[in-house]
Amino acid sequence: MRKPGDTFELPLNMELIKTLRVENEFGLHARCAAKIVALAARYRARLFLKKGEHEVDGSSILALLTLACQKGAEVQVRIEGEDAEPLLEALTGLFARKFGE
Repeated sequence: MRKPGDTFELPLNMELIKTLRVENEFGLHARCAAKIVALAARYRARLFLKKGEHEVDGSSILALLTLACQKGAEVQVRIEGEDAEPLLEALTGLFARKFGE
């Protein structure tokens, strides 16, 4: 049991998974992929996106484009690392804002 004054650290091997829907008109195209990659680069956690059985590294624009996500597509986001939660929150917001389009 934790006592007052104890420090709490998130595990370095934290993994979060969430399904997000692509809602912008033209789907997940190069500009959207670039925004995902730029966002992921600001965190230490590793980002992966999966559509169907195809999972790719979220740090590669080209890899993200191979998912071929059109409007309405659902992608499973998997994030591993100590700052997984803030990355997931930021990525969820990016999808909700339709990548600013």
